[in-house]
Amino acid sequence: MSDLAHFDVAGKRVFLRCDLNVPLKDGVIKDDGRIKASLPTIQALLEKGASLVIAAHLGRPKGEAKPELSLAPVAKRLGELLGKEIIFPGAVVGDVVSNAATELKPGQILLLENIRFSSAETSKEESERTEFAAELAKLADAYVGDGFGAVHRKHASVFDLPKLLPHVAGTLVAAEVEVLKKLTQNPERPYGVVLGGAKVSDKLGVIENLLGKVDVLAIGGGMVFTFLKAQGKEIGTSLVENEMLDVVKGLIESAKKNGVKLVLPTDIAVAPSFSADATPTLVSADAIPADQMGLDIGPESAKAFAIEIEKCKTVFWNGPMGVFEFANFAAGTKTVATALTKVSGISVVGGGDSAAAVRALGFADSEFGYISTGGGASLEYLEGKELPGLQALGL
Repeated sequence: MSDLAHFDVAGKRVFLRCDLNVPLKDGVIKDDGRIKASLPTIQALLEKGASLVIAAHLGRPKGEAKPELSLAPVAKRLGELLGKEIIFPGAVVGDVVSNAATELKPGQILLLENIRFSSAETSKEESERTEFAAELAKLADAYVGDGFGAVHRKHASVFDLPKLLPHVAGTLVAAEVEVLKKLTQNPERPYGVVLGGAKVSDKLGVIENLLGKVDVLAIGGGMVFTFLKAQGKEIGTSLVENEMLDVVKGLIESAKKNGVKLVLPTDIAVAPSFSADATPTLVSADAIPADQMGLDIGPESAKAFAIEIEKCKTVFWNGPMGVFEFANFAAGTKTVATALTKVSGISVVGGGDSAAAVRALGFADSEFGYISTGGGASLEYLEGKELPGLQALGL
């Protein structure tokens, strides 16, 4: 397989699958990190004399054209960042799209409407996806896959379309894979992983796979309360997955057996309700009041996490330590992020909420070794799963 540098696209229309799945609120983009991460591939293709048909998704419209999930704000922002007009026909396929694609001249960009407005994009039926992919293939002469955040999905524009056109990985996907190889193939030690977020069930596969490979595993976020309850501790009204308690007990035992240092919070910031205005109270992880819920790890815990992180040469972090969107419960996440900036080896922020958190808390991307654009895709790679989008690109 060739790489983008050796991919001949001069005078050709390139179908470029990007990940432009940005957080939107009332039509306003809250974090344009994924758009900026797509720029190097876009600019490289334009410099090679290509015209682009860009496809991306936003949210989960489930095959319906939902106005609040339109890529119109993304088209506007992409145009601002590139300093050029983005042709936005407001449709995924059809005559208006076909005609616009046919008329593209080198250097021009056509952005399709949210690709998931078509139910065929995410269909479980291979025949539906293949038919849709064939329709998309008529819009271009070549394919570049650069939507890392979607490579773990067997979707038409990610998995089926590359088979129909000459294809190559974009610079973002290639860079993501290189970083993930550093985390999975002989990582420099000590190797630490910090996991947060809401649910143990979302991270179960990656925890099981990492327990035989890492030196330190630190657990924060909402998922920590399932760990605390599994140890017989009172967790009040905190988020918990009761059906995961036996599984978590097994994970704790497995960590011991594998010599993995499992770091859990010793203090918790609690409040009577899930609210931005709630006043935090610091309590021991052994003494969460029955009428309170944990919304962040406490300062002693955050300090302990930071000490372990800074000792490591390789660190992967996925998931905030608390409800970072609420200023009163952002301290744990900020302390962990700060520690990652001090790692002497490679520190990887694993996409999704973690990437949004570090930017929201005022950190620059350049302060970290690497900020992934794909939380789910990164986790599945670390689980050891084969990712359909990478498979289709020959990676």
